[in-house]
Amino acid sequence: MIQAESLTKHFQDKKRGLIKAVDQASFTCNPGEIFGLLGLNGAGKTTALRLLSTTLKPTSGTAKVAGFDIVRQSLEVKSRIGFLTGNTALYPRLTADEVITYFCRLYGLNSGELEKRKKQIFDTLGITEFKDTKVDKLSTGMKQKVSIARTIIHDPMVLILDEPTVGLDVITSRGIVEMIRDAKRQGKTVIFSTHMMEEASKLCDRIAIIHKGKILIIGSLKELQEKTGEKDLENIFVKLVGE
Repeated sequence: MIQAESLTKHFQDKKRGLIKAVDQASFTCNPGEIFGLLGLNGAGKTTALRLLSTTLKPTSGTAKVAGFDIVRQSLEVKSRIGFLTGNTALYPRLTADEVITYFCRLYGLNSGELEKRKKQIFDTLGITEFKDTKVDKLSTGMKQKVSIARTIIHDPMVLILDEPTVGLDVITSRGIVEMIRDAKRQGKTVIFSTHMMEEASKLCDRIAIIHKGKILIIGSLKELQEKTGEKDLENIFVKLVGE
């Protein structure tokens, strides 16, 4: 469902010079798989996901999402993904319900589909109780739930999630983790970034550790254990990253 080949993104910074945010990254993500990008802050996780979402264009290399090229067929890619990033903006003067209705209309859902999807997702994420509250009055966790709803409202084949549980309380995080597991049960492809070892251990079918833009290793937790001789994911990570 996702195929990245030597995916590369460089930035030019006046002070630091050439920044290799993503450097020759190659990986695949399969239907019904949860694929984790694990790395420190600034390792290249967010940039890699933005490339896959077509938000950024690669410096070189390529990737296909759901069979479509991220550069030449970006509109086809966008229609088939749900992309969540920390910079996703919600309209503060709209209620949670109005925000999701707006995005339903953008994705072309008819009235029947719209109400059915909203009820299902609001119940799953616990949005119903605050659906008529304006976004600027919501807590961080509530806003994240609305962002998740916006991401999945059109029932996308591929979910691209940038640190979906960061900064959230335990209850909200568990709800989002269960949503990710449910997407897997439905045969969807999920790729998400995190720097939380426990989250990656519990959720991911395969893990890629990225550091300074380069992917150091890819495999299931068992495969990573066999390759490094370490049992704990945190020890595996520290051994490879060396920091």
